[in-house]
Amino acid sequence: MTTPPPVILVTGTDLAPQAVSLLSDYTIVYAGQQPSEESLIQLCQQHNPVAILVRYGKINARIMDAAPALRVISKHGSGIDVIDQKAAAERGIRVESAPGANAAAVAEHAWALILACAKSVLTLDQRMRQGYWDKPTHKSVELEGRTLGLVGLGAIGGRVARIGRAFGMKVIAYDPFARTFPDECESTSLDALLQQADVISLHCPLTEQTRQMINAEKLALFKPGAILVNTARGGLIDDEALLAALNNGSLAWAALDSFTTEPLAATHIWQQVKNVILTPHIGGVSDNSYVKMGTVAASNILNVLAEPLKKESPVS
Repeated sequence: MTTPPPVILVTGTDLAPQAVSLLSDYTIVYAGQQPSEESLIQLCQQHNPVAILVRYGKINARIMDAAPALRVISKHGSGIDVIDQKAAAERGIRVESAPGANAAAVAEHAWALILACAKSVLTLDQRMRQGYWDKPTHKSVELEGRTLGLVGLGAIGGRVARIGRAFGMKVIAYDPFARTFPDECESTSLDALLQQADVISLHCPLTEQTRQMINAEKLALFKPGAILVNTARGGLIDDEALLAALNNGSLAWAALDSFTTEPLAATHIWQQVKNVILTPHIGGVSDNSYVKMGTVAASNILNVLAEPLKKESPVS
């Protein structure tokens, strides 16, 4: 009797064909677009996957324990905060990611949001559709000569910095973990960055140290009329504090591509806020990055599974 191929569980509905091709020796089981904890546990119990490729949802210890054969959890992207890394380490399960695979896509999306805010694209479009012609009164924000502040200077932040310089902006960055700073970027403290920057763009991971790093105290440091863009993680911002800053006018615009809880509920706090632009955490998903993230995530799985299993030490 032929042994069926091992299972790889994908927490999503699809993968790039190139990634599927790489995993042709395995059975791929798709968990759906918004898999719950219970549904993932059930699928793990049913299929006992050797790997989980994470597109959506969170992977915790309960899910890991439901799959005794699990050897690797591979993220379809760079943000592994959705995986309980401590629980994985305790169980000898490798956690892999695809850093840089979506860097170009996220950097471009960050700039799309920055420009939409600075040039009032959505507001002017809506006004035009309502029959208004605001040319005599409207003044957009010119970015040349302004200061761009980047919180995080990894693969994405570095790209955003270079584009900022191309626009003629002064670029400053806060990243205590960066070994070097590119020529187009000046290192500074977080507080100094928030006080000086006209545009602040977040590009750091979500950790216990960075959770709600943009809170009421930090928002009070922002320059009047500043723009805040977040294409990183929603948990970096205190939502209620940001809402207050947008409502009282101390912050001109915010653009958010990630949120503390995803997906947003049908009724959410941003729904009636006119000076915030929302996109559904798609900054990193482009035609090219979809392929790159999928193939890197798949390759990471294959590399781990190709390693010999470590034998457990006998219990004395």
